[in-house]
Amino acid sequence: MSKLFSRIAGFFSNRTFVGVDRAGNRYFTRKEEIDGILKEKRWVEFKGEQDPTSISVEWICWLNGQRKIAPTPEEMMELEARRERVRLNVALLKKEEEERKAREGSKKAVSSGKVGGPDLKSFIRQFPSASEGDKVERESDERLKETHEEKEKPFPESSEPTGSGASYKPGTWQPPS
Repeated sequence: MSKLFSRIAGFFSNRTFVGVDRAGNRYFTRKEEIDGILKEKRWVEFKGEQDPTSISVEWICWLNGQRKIAPTPEEMMELEARRERVRLNVALLKKEEEERKAREGSKKAVSSGKVGGPDLKSFIRQFPSASEGDKVERESDERLKETHEEKEKPFPESSEPTGSGASYKPGTWQPPS
């Protein structure tokens, strides 16, 4: 019981305040000895509701031990400014892409007078014509006949197992006596 009480008391007295994030969450650390090994414990005290999504990536990395040093307020401001620039650039690129598609769409509609649809001529060109198709069909028929003739040849019985695949017949081989 005294160990439990000392641990609870140590939890509140030995903690070191590390920082606070934009959402008001406070981050703490303490060093404690467990089985003769000095370990650092890190945790967050949420402001208001316990919403893990309110924690920034930098603080999550610090909590998990992926960062040795907690993020500074200056670093957090720089990263937030960078994220905002990226958001603005993405919005600008989306707008430019929509304008480009609108211009190309209007050019197609004006030049052909039709709404853009699938190009059936290029689709049909993928398939061989009737004369080419007959040639391909004859070649495949010849290959089928050759393989069928090979399968019909009788296999000689032997005392040693030979062949594999199509020539293998389960239960036909007997060890030599």
